[in-house]
Amino acid sequence: MVNLTIDNIKISANENMTIMEAAENAGIPIPRLCFLKGINEIAACRVCVVELEGKEKLITACNNSVEEGMVVYTNSPKVRLDRRRTVQMILSQHDCKCATCVRSGNCTLQTLANELNIQDILYEEQLEYQPWDKKFPLIRDSKKCVKCMRCIQVCDKIQSLNIWELEGTGARTTINVSGSRTIAEADCSLCGQCITHCPVGALRERDDTEKFWRAVADPDKVVVVQVAPAIRTAWGEHLGLDLKDASVNKIFDALKRMGADYVFDTSFSADLTIMEEAYEFLERFSKGELKDKPMFTSCCPGWVRFIKSQYPHLVSHLSSAKSPMQMFGAVMKSYFAEKIGKKPEDIFSVAIMPCVAKKSEIDMELFYGEYAGHDMDCVLTTREFVRMIKSAHILPKTLKEIEPDNLFSDASGAGIIFGATGGVMEAALRTAYYAIMGENCPPEAFKVVRNSSQEESGVIEASFTLKENNLNIAVASGLANTRRLIDSIEAGEKHYDFVEIMACPGGCVGGGGQPIHEGCELAFERGQNLYFIDSNSKLRYSHENKDIKALYENFFEKPNSHKAHSLLHTDHFVWEMPRSPKRDRKGYVINEKFQS
Repeated sequence: MVNLTIDNIKISANENMTIMEAAENAGIPIPRLCFLKGINEIAACRVCVVELEGKEKLITACNNSVEEGMVVYTNSPKVRLDRRRTVQMILSQHDCKCATCVRSGNCTLQTLANELNIQDILYEEQLEYQPWDKKFPLIRDSKKCVKCMRCIQVCDKIQSLNIWELEGTGARTTINVSGSRTIAEADCSLCGQCITHCPVGALRERDDTEKFWRAVADPDKVVVVQVAPAIRTAWGEHLGLDLKDASVNKIFDALKRMGADYVFDTSFSADLTIMEEAYEFLERFSKGELKDKPMFTSCCPGWVRFIKSQYPHLVSHLSSAKSPMQMFGAVMKSYFAEKIGKKPEDIFSVAIMPCVAKKSEIDMELFYGEYAGHDMDCVLTTREFVRMIKSAHILPKTLKEIEPDNLFSDASGAGIIFGATGGVMEAALRTAYYAIMGENCPPEAFKVVRNSSQEESGVIEASFTLKENNLNIAVASGLANTRRLIDSIEAGEKHYDFVEIMACPGGCVGGGGQPIHEGCELAFERGQNLYFIDSNSKLRYSHENKDIKALYENFFEKPNSHKAHSLLHTDHFVWEMPRSPKRDRKGYVINEKFQS
């Protein structure tokens, strides 16, 4: 242990602990802007400077370790003056139109400026402008970028995609898409982790809320909204609602008040996905198609974009089943439209999702009878949904518990856990067990695939024996973890039959469209909430969902039928992703369009 004094408080700290960590353990928070523990500890912003007795120059607290006998001041006049000037310089290169920024009220720079009582900016404003494709699901506003490098580090270390890089030198240093590419040319998975880790409003999702409002105002449109399982774990976080009060049923009420005609729970179509995917897996397994490579789940669009750009030769090993969102959209514009006497084009299908990549996934085409269009018409992230509640002047405390509309009101706990890493695998195994053994397994039989702690490695392996069939499975979340897993499969070091991949760490609950909390990773806690809901559900198996049974009896006949394949499955080769770029020995992208 090391003994030191911080702000006149004598404390003991572990060796190699940073000054920032030691101070926080003593209840002394040190302001910071760029710092992300274990990811971005480069002191780029210099907001975390402290004064060390006996030293003339201030030092950064985030990357300097404690030493025996240190006397540290975190808020001395010298520190306050330096910190104010640093933040003022950052503000001079930041577009301070907070009133029109989606991060207003939840912006680290804005909070710092308020805490330091900065009312004037001493330096000349110099804003950087870079053109950007505003139709792309991920939006970057260079005028707001503070060059903290979080996006670079998160994309490199957590997702291994290296989409962002520093360019320029000195005062002209900036951040841009790597390799002089446009974002549309880049192999971006659209996971959105750069958005949720940006301390300001420089990165955000494309706002599609006006599409919803226009559809609601159109008398010729029937607005149908589905709500993903992960939304119920997070939507109340920025509305002042406790977890127990932020139920999915209150989301349904909010959507009805906004003008939605029908509201449903995507957990229903998660059950539908399980029926298709589980039976597809058993068919592939029984035919011996998985001896060399496993079948990969396909419900995460960020993962699908990743495999297409990084491992295109493995695309054929993806399940052909659409995601629950896309399946629901297809059912809405076929079976549901017929039931309510509407044409598919009269249906405006909306999804509230925790994901940015879903905004790209809805470009998938749908052909049904004479209809040629899309399964889905609009995707809104959790953050957009929360903004809509506020813009509609709906007081959260007035929301009531209402049920989803009839026809698709049943949902199992298995469908609900889709939102957490391992949930798709566990739900599929429950149904696969029933298909093989002819009886239900205990509901918790496959809980070994769950993420059991905050420190989980991101890859879980397990083996099961069902009627002399040995099944080897793996679950991974986070694309850097995924890359390591696939590389081990490619090298012949590992063999699996079935693999679940989620692009975002922790699964959909940690998605790029979820509420942002500075310095906090809440995916694990949100996932635990889904498992709690599952454990308290009366219905635990997708194959026992009465509405799913009725849908097969009245429309699809059986899982993987011809009609099911035409509406609920997809051809992954219809569209392509930009391929992973070539890099030189230093890791820099070689942009071939500039090569002679």
